[in-house]
Amino acid sequence: MQVTFLGTGTSQGVPVIGCNCRVCRSADPRDRRMRTALMIEASGERIVIDAGPDFRNQMLQHNVDRISALLLTHEHYDHIAGIDDLRSFNYVMNRAVPIWSEKRVMDVLQRQFPYIFAKDKYPGTPNIELKELSNSTFFVGSMSITPIRLWHYKLPVFGFRVGKVAYITDVSRIPEEEMSKFADLDLLIVDALRIEPHISHFCLDEAMALVERVKPRQARFVHVSHKLGLFTEVQKLLPENVRPAYDGLVLNF
Repeated sequence: MQVTFLGTGTSQGVPVIGCNCRVCRSADPRDRRMRTALMIEASGERIVIDAGPDFRNQMLQHNVDRISALLLTHEHYDHIAGIDDLRSFNYVMNRAVPIWSEKRVMDVLQRQFPYIFAKDKYPGTPNIELKELSNSTFFVGSMSITPIRLWHYKLPVFGFRVGKVAYITDVSRIPEEEMSKFADLDLLIVDALRIEPHISHFCLDEAMALVERVKPRQARFVHVSHKLGLFTEVQKLLPENVRPAYDGLVLNF
């Protein structure tokens, strides 16, 4: 299995327009992040999780010309704004791109992108196939994917487990009944927005508390804002097997 961090930042993140802090002025490329998204390749399939405003550039930077499916964690703009750019995959693959999401997210897509779902579609608009997911394991080809129910303040969202990799972003609470899905992980990828507590995201201490509870072999932090601090400084605060992720990081299992 190959895991590629397409983006590890947030709309509140780095670089921030007009901000002159040390992180936004950093020359370290690990401090310059696009919106959070992940790509997992396994069992002959390639899935992408979330497609925010940076989706097109992320696909170009990693030379991605085919995807098996797009999975959406939730409907916030920084996770769905790139949906229109799926049209390029239609052209290359000559088929619709499946999008897996829960029903509420489907409804938002139909409101936000009405031209995609019009009966008399304009030529060249994206061709997508909506596939409803619930809190039950599903398959993309032979790849088994287990959703993880999370709470993003008052909004129910999904994370995903693929093999021994779990990915949760935009999370402030994990129901106790979901904790068994974090057993025996090679890699935990988790939201760590900043040092200070936040109403709808894990802060660094909360992310570390999850790491200490589930004890993955490795952990990486995503949805990082400039308020977390410089990569080189934050990593000094963490155990050897725990690090902030950065755009372009590739891990193999």
